[in-house]
Amino acid sequence: MRRVEPGPGQESVWDYPRPPRAEAVRRRAVVTHGGTVVADTDDVVRVLETSHPPTWYLPRTAFAEGVLRPARRRTVCEWKGTARYVDIVVPGVEPLRDVGWWYPEDDVSSVYPELADRVALYPAPFDEITLDGERVEPQPGGFYGGWITADVVGPFKGSPGTWGW
Repeated sequence: MRRVEPGPGQESVWDYPRPPRAEAVRRRAVVTHGGTVVADTDDVVRVLETSHPPTWYLPRTAFAEGVLRPARRRTVCEWKGTARYVDIVVPGVEPLRDVGWWYPEDDVSSVYPELADRVALYPAPFDEITLDGERVEPQPGGFYGGWITADVVGPFKGSPGTWGW
């Protein structure tokens, strides 16, 4: 696959660093599921890593009361530390299992303190996630949690045949 040249106002994920970089930005993220606004905030941190669309972390306090439920799943990132997963529970709707992850203050790497107590979400299971009003598309493949918007170009890791990039 060939790198897509970014146009005006776009970034290529191939210009993102490795190891990843985390940066606080002012963009409005709105997460909706089952007709309920699950989270709404302009206090977001994006993580940029080579070949991936940004992964967006929202403060736990931005989520509606009671929608975040601890899940059993845990994973370890070589860069960020031990992630704990969450389910999203909206009354009257089937819960979304292991749909997000977060790094408790005690578990997050000292390299990424800005991620402590923030939640990242896989966008595919939700009714809608928007970033500054634009509907987010999920990163291909279901393994990664990147959010694709018009301001990022790929190709993106996650599609068939990209595992070894």
